[in-house]
Amino acid sequence: MNRRVSLGRREVKRGEPWFDDGNIVLITQEDPTAFRLHRGVLARHSEVFSHMFELPQVLDSEAESFEGCQVVYIYDLPLELSNLFNAIYDSPNFTNQDADGFFYLAGILRLTTKYMIEQPRQSAIKYLTQTWSSTLEGHDSMVEIALNSQPVNGLTYPFVHPLHVLNLARETDINIVVPSALYFLSLYSLSDILSGDHPKLLLEHPSKPSSILAPSDILLYSLMYQHRLQILEDFIRDFCGKRIITPSCGPSSIDTCGKAFSRLVSQLRRSWSLRTGPLHFMLQTINRVSADSAICKRCRSDFARETSLLRQEVWDNLPSVVRLPSWDRIE
Repeated sequence: MNRRVSLGRREVKRGEPWFDDGNIVLITQEDPTAFRLHRGVLARHSEVFSHMFELPQVLDSEAESFEGCQVVYIYDLPLELSNLFNAIYDSPNFTNQDADGFFYLAGILRLTTKYMIEQPRQSAIKYLTQTWSSTLEGHDSMVEIALNSQPVNGLTYPFVHPLHVLNLARETDINIVVPSALYFLSLYSLSDILSGDHPKLLLEHPSKPSSILAPSDILLYSLMYQHRLQILEDFIRDFCGKRIITPSCGPSSIDTCGKAFSRLVSQLRRSWSLRTGPLHFMLQTINRVSADSAICKRCRSDFARETSLLRQEVWDNLPSVVRLPSWDRIE
């Protein structure tokens, strides 16, 4: 099969999809690649394409038509356009089995935002938020998968750096993933982020978002970093520590529960680090307390209930830390 197309005096690559009955040819400026498509299909999905096709093309007059088809020049990456056009005709194929799955989604999201193609854009956002969730349950699921998944090509789940997710969200105006991306980004030190030498930041792909933290996001990152550490300190010192003084248990169990919570606080102080995520740390603490037979049943139950409420409160407050409205309003 001929993989090149003659346009006037030059030849360009023939991209996919290419429909022999198509009535418009789109050609990329970078690495010139031609796509033969159906004008009505593209115009139906995107007013931007519809208006674009109405504009006169002022480039090489010999290339203004191809076998009777209008030729339109376009300023996008051939790979991303190929994925977009296939998504329009056959629906997108999102996966999260390796880093390429994210980069495919990034390209779709970038172009559906640019050309205002609503359905595949919404599909991409929905798939992205399955990993970078707006709910505490989704966050817990992501962490659980990460802890139990094997590396792929040397990269751990979810295979991409939260900085790439944050920058993609900024580029395509998707605030719903910003709090989660900044929360996970705050697990990295600022010096590590600025050095840009993490293996996930060094990945090469045409659709890779920027690996540079924007100046405006350095402030939000710093706020989230300090907030995360403050949550850990308050949880260990106040939430758990004060139970040593006033444990919510029967009179016969005050001494044993008090000693058990005192041991717990000592263990928690030794086990956290600057890269500890407080939400998962609290969940681990619930499991630790629930398995401690030295703590009475009432105290174990109360601790699990109250810590779960605290975790939900912490999650609900994440958007406000990075100067966004509530999760519901963002969504």
